[in-house]
Amino acid sequence: MSLSQAFLQKFENELDPLDPTASKISCKILGYGEISTVLEVDGDETLAAKRMPLFSSQCSAEAYAVNYHQYCDRLREAGLFVPEDKTVIVNGNQNIVVLYILQKQLPPERFCHNLIHTEDDVTLQEIVDRIISEIEKVWTYNSENTPDLKLAIDGQLSNWVYLESGEMAFIDTSTPLMIEKGEEVLDPELLIQSAPSFLRWLIRWLFLDGVMNRYYEPRLVYTDLIANLFKEQHPDLVDPWIARINDLTSHHMAALERKDIESYYKEDKLIWIAFLALRRIDRFLKTRLLGQRYEFVLPGKIKR
Repeated sequence: MSLSQAFLQKFENELDPLDPTASKISCKILGYGEISTVLEVDGDETLAAKRMPLFSSQCSAEAYAVNYHQYCDRLREAGLFVPEDKTVIVNGNQNIVVLYILQKQLPPERFCHNLIHTEDDVTLQEIVDRIISEIEKVWTYNSENTPDLKLAIDGQLSNWVYLESGEMAFIDTSTPLMIEKGEEVLDPELLIQSAPSFLRWLIRWLFLDGVMNRYYEPRLVYTDLIANLFKEQHPDLVDPWIARINDLTSHHMAALERKDIESYYKEDKLIWIAFLALRRIDRFLKTRLLGQRYEFVLPGKIKR
């Protein structure tokens, strides 16, 4: 895979997080995560570069990279198709360290949150069946391995890519959610680095455990998946997808109900709207009033 450490260091040195596309080295934003931004760098259409400006030291970035690769390996062991990848660590602004996760770039039109707007009913049935099948592999892996090890998965639509070959790829591997010997492998403090500094204590107290734990619970993973259909303006798919998930998971999970998913979506929508608004306030305070650099790239208005 291209994009060397030296090249990414140069890119990071010249990057303006307020407008990455204005950087000296060409850059295109492919997507946004809560703790990362997905970039196409220097016109390289073969790679998606996930930029994570989270770390206070080289050691913490290296430890994260080790956990990341182990998570990907275990997902592959479980039978999921995870695209080819590698990690690169560079020095960021002032004292931070930035981890880049390079992943093979897949066709945007094949992402499932895009396919639900273009495909017929037969293909949509194939998509939901395949996503369920892939998610179930994680629970099977957990049940077949020692109780000391558990994997989690964020199963939302935008994390799945249904390739022309018939393979279903899972791409959201940048947050290595695993429990080993009863302990979460990921340092939860890293997940709140993108939050406004003046609210981290509140997020830590109210939300952190709930956000991390829900990806280990099958019913909540599927609830989140179905709730995505509201975000993607496709409420017509909610009932048939609920029925399909209930049919295929009834042996181990209480049935999903539309009212619970609607309630979950409304609450989740409010949380993320408020969170993004507060991040924008934080960016304004740091850049306009304090003259500091704000490291995270924020999206524009998101339709939910």
